[in-house]
Amino acid sequence: MNDQKYLILGANGQLGKQFAKDLTSRNEPVIAPDEKDCDITSIDTLSRFIDSVKPNVIINCAAYNAVDLAEQQSESAYLINAAAVKNIAMLCSDKDIFFVHYSSDYVFDGLKGDLYTEDDIPNPLNIYGKSKRVGEEAVLSSDGKYLLFRTSWVFGNGAQNFIHKMLQWSQKTPVLKLTADEVSVPTSTIDLVDITLRSIDKGLTGLYHLTNSDYASRYEWGRYIAKKLSLHSTIIPVPMSTFPSPAQRPLFSAMSNELLQNDLGYSIPNWRDAVDQFIIQYPMH
Repeated sequence: MNDQKYLILGANGQLGKQFAKDLTSRNEPVIAPDEKDCDITSIDTLSRFIDSVKPNVIINCAAYNAVDLAEQQSESAYLINAAAVKNIAMLCSDKDIFFVHYSSDYVFDGLKGDLYTEDDIPNPLNIYGKSKRVGEEAVLSSDGKYLLFRTSWVFGNGAQNFIHKMLQWSQKTPVLKLTADEVSVPTSTIDLVDITLRSIDKGLTGLYHLTNSDYASRYEWGRYIAKKLSLHSTIIPVPMSTFPSPAQRPLFSAMSNELLQNDLGYSIPNWRDAVDQFIIQYPMH
């Protein structure tokens, strides 16, 4: 697909910002509005905005992803992760716009004991995962052309990412406890954007798992970050039960990106390489 005009929804988040940055550097026409200028929860407002800017591709980076808070704020989670997604999918179908949307490894219950593939049946454990699954179903049942990507443990530029948090924690405490039985795939926004744009260029459609390659526990990921940033904290492995939380989380929710690698004909970088590249691009202080 060439001569595209991209509309980024959720442009202020870490993924939205990376899209705006990368598309701008490629000299691609990109519109990245503030939430106040383009309210995705109002179908009329959204429809008018889309008609005014006339994009060929809408990339939805907006999400309610406060996993624990969602247990108390289920209405907000479903509004943003499900109802708004259904509206965007419908508008894209009606207006013949290509739709890209992101879901989560949290649509799975973590009980498979192996990497999840696109053929596995979702069974979310928490409100966040359930709201993301309803959003998925809205995209999968839409009549338009779309790419639906499931991703996991996303880290991008800003204070919300795990690398930044590791740096902050290490400055406050000599001993860090990280879960050793919570396993998924750390995934960089740099690769998320790159692979998404490659997929659009290649004309791919449908559901794919888009993560970096290989997988890790929080503990392994944290140890790797500590090594790369020369952090002095001692990091010890603990079970997830050490940190009681409102939302139940899957233990092993790592997904296989093999289908996407095969269909793209491209080798997706390992999560360790992604961390290395991220630290070079966004130095930590």
